[in-house]
Amino acid sequence: MTAEASKRRLPACWGHRGASASFPENTLASFEAAIRDGAEGIESDVHVSADDVVLMFHDPALGRTTDGAGNIRERKWYGADGMEQHRTIKEPHQPIPTFAQTVDLLMKPENRHVEFNVDVKIWNDGDRLFKLMKTIIEAQPEWETQLAPRIVLGLWHPRFIAPATKHLPYCRRAHIGLSPWIARQYFWESCEGFSMAFSALCTYEGLRFIRDCQLAQPPKRVMVWTVNAPEQMVEAARWGVDVVLTDVTRKWLDLRASLAEDFDKTAARVGSRTFLWTTWTCYSPVQYVFWHLHRRRLESIAGPLEKAILDKTNPLPIVVSSSGA
Repeated sequence: MTAEASKRRLPACWGHRGASASFPENTLASFEAAIRDGAEGIESDVHVSADDVVLMFHDPALGRTTDGAGNIRERKWYGADGMEQHRTIKEPHQPIPTFAQTVDLLMKPENRHVEFNVDVKIWNDGDRLFKLMKTIIEAQPEWETQLAPRIVLGLWHPRFIAPATKHLPYCRRAHIGLSPWIARQYFWESCEGFSMAFSALCTYEGLRFIRDCQLAQPPKRVMVWTVNAPEQMVEAARWGVDVVLTDVTRKWLDLRASLAEDFDKTAARVGSRTFLWTTWTCYSPVQYVFWHLHRRRLESIAGPLEKAILDKTNPLPIVVSSSGA
């Protein structure tokens, strides 16, 4: 290992919906595969069924990835026609896991080092979801030391900050998004980390955002998704981000090991940085359009963006209406 490589801190590996390139996304098989590969964390999404079961599932509806149909919030989990009967379309066919089952997996002695990034989809009711999660978390033995510190709540919309602070104050919060501007305006004071789309961070504003996170006191973690191409993995390592979220956990872990041995040689083998100039989504004007459309979508589903101001004398954020670009 070179002296330079030994000084460079390389990003952790979190399995995006598990090892989802090899196994059906957001299933226990996918989570277990990512952990077996050596990932330090797993990422998954949550929705709540009509009968109050928290499910690990990305879409608000079942149709894209399973043999079921309908919106999750309108379907029951239990029963002969419940969602527990459905299986993934992708092989090996897997059931939909619940949040409780995923927590059980993470509480196995061999898995207690793994972080759990819970992506809170904007269709959720924050109070309802976090109350249900609280009950499941606190039912675990030693949850205060062995589970809660490993859970990162990923929040797309600021309306989730207050209920997360109220019901799950012991879980860390991270904003998930596409816009550094939204991250700064609505989440900077209330989140300890930021999970951002790779292309959003390629811009001048994105790189400035990474720098400001690194210079903050204490520093704010930067997580980047969804990074599957080797050249993007190397670029994320150059930026000095804290976490790479990837569908191909084994690929990033192998590449990371090579970078640790000789960063420059491995980076040269992977290829040049010209993709940053030949990929249209990396250009600032394109990203500004994306950020505007992203805001419009958030507000169309979950309501106007509002700034949550944390008052140190008050355990709950104060919500203040705010207009912006």
